[in-house]
Amino acid sequence: MSAAGKALWYIESHADKPLALADIAAAAGLSPFHLSRLFQARTGTSVVRYLRGRRLTAAAQQLANGAGDILQVALAAGYSTHAAFTRAFCEQFGQTPERVRERGLQELALVHAIRLDDAPQACTEAPRLIDCTPFQVAGIGMRHSRDSGGAIPGQWAQLNREWPTPAPVSFGVCCNSDDEGGFDYIAALPVNALPSVPAHWQRVDVPARRYLVAWHGGHISTIRSTWFWLLDQYLPAGNLHLANAPDLERYDTRFDEHTGHGGVEIWLPVDHRPD
Repeated sequence: MSAAGKALWYIESHADKPLALADIAAAAGLSPFHLSRLFQARTGTSVVRYLRGRRLTAAAQQLANGAGDILQVALAAGYSTHAAFTRAFCEQFGQTPERVRERGLQELALVHAIRLDDAPQACTEAPRLIDCTPFQVAGIGMRHSRDSGGAIPGQWAQLNREWPTPAPVSFGVCCNSDDEGGFDYIAALPVNALPSVPAHWQRVDVPARRYLVAWHGGHISTIRSTWFWLLDQYLPAGNLHLANAPDLERYDTRFDEHTGHGGVEIWLPVDHRPD
């Protein structure tokens, strides 16, 4: 079973117990940060959002089946008060617990258990470890939610408009991820290659650290399948953790921005897992 599959199994088999991100990560054999990134990538939602949705879905089903004491349902779902449960329930479903108990599950967008059946795509070349010296990049930054990653190509288009001079190397930087699946993405150029940096561009310091560098040789639209494989299979098998640092896409002259072909390097910050 993959690491993401282990996490899903653990959530589904322990959803009626107090669960923390660290518990789920330990069951999957990953660090909490690594699991957060992997889970978001594989499922399209965050661990926290999925767990909350599954628990509130179970609560809604109990209410629709005639549960009498809403506080007991709230406690079973991990909420200490009726008010906190009602607030979360309304945010999730747009209806109060009382209304669902009276009218059933009609028009409720229940969160069903996720089944992972799409296989990540392995690299055709063996990834390698490098020790990176610190450098800084700058470019067009944007905060994304779990659903807004489709806007990233527009950032590259804006960067090309604002800096039309061809660059031998450019970077896509992903950083500052949160438990709800949000992250910052910056379409960027190395600062040391720029005569000046526009004031509205976002700067990112890439620290000195060890990176796993992998080659994605397919079309750029399929890069996430390689990313999935690295996080879900290659890193755990190599006793590596994804570290809490920016991860990068490195584009060089082989990449054709007009066709999306040519390949790209994926740089993942890694630490060795303790024995």
